[in-house]
Amino acid sequence: MSAPGIDLVAAPRGARDLVLLAHGGMENSTADPHSWRAPILRMWPFAAVARKAAPGVAVGLMRYRYQGWNGAAADAAADLRTVLDRLVSGPPRFDRVILIGHSMGGRAVVAAGNHSLVSGVLGLAPWLPEGEPLVRLRGPVAFAHGSADRITSPHGTAAYTKRLRAEGIPVALLTLPGEKHAMLHRAPDWNRIVRDFVTHTVNGTESTGMSFTTADHTDEVPHPHSGDAAPAAIADIARTRLTLRVTERL
Repeated sequence: MSAPGIDLVAAPRGARDLVLLAHGGMENSTADPHSWRAPILRMWPFAAVARKAAPGVAVGLMRYRYQGWNGAAADAAADLRTVLDRLVSGPPRFDRVILIGHSMGGRAVVAAGNHSLVSGVLGLAPWLPEGEPLVRLRGPVAFAHGSADRITSPHGTAAYTKRLRAEGIPVALLTLPGEKHAMLHRAPDWNRIVRDFVTHTVNGTESTGMSFTTADHTDEVPHPHSGDAAPAAIADIARTRLTLRVTERL
């Protein structure tokens, strides 16, 4: 069993902000989460998007000990909090960390989203089961979910959003009609969500895309693209994984 860590794919000199991407996994498994599994590979294009959106920011991918969440152990969340604690004193030392997580990773970034370093939380098709503990997330906070997701529940995400808002925590909730859990069929829209969230959170300004400042209602992300983007998205995953390099392992 290896210790949890971060694979940096961008580390500009003097960077004090980090975009940290947490991939999905399984409900229960203590198997090694090797780096060529589909849930990890799916995050690589988002790393490239984040790097382009904020060139002066470090970008990294979370490295868990196990493939699974594993019940009360909540291993993915525990691993994420461990690496955040480590970053407080460094090296390297970051002032702010923006968390972006998909599926199990979405659950992990929510669970750790009250850490003192966190300055933004984006959940992509997050796994938020009924009764999930309410965490006072450090914003901006946004969730995005495909309406045709059968792996994690868009209704669960909406319910958790409602609970957060009832506690006075603003949350932007985005729905993608027709999209499934792997985020492939509407890949350009997912890339745009990541790009615009990073731009907004890092710079405190809106990009030319969607807004995250109005966070008291649910927005439907329009589908301006014709056809199914999945084949191009799979090619993009392969291309990004082969061309984007890990510069440092923390």
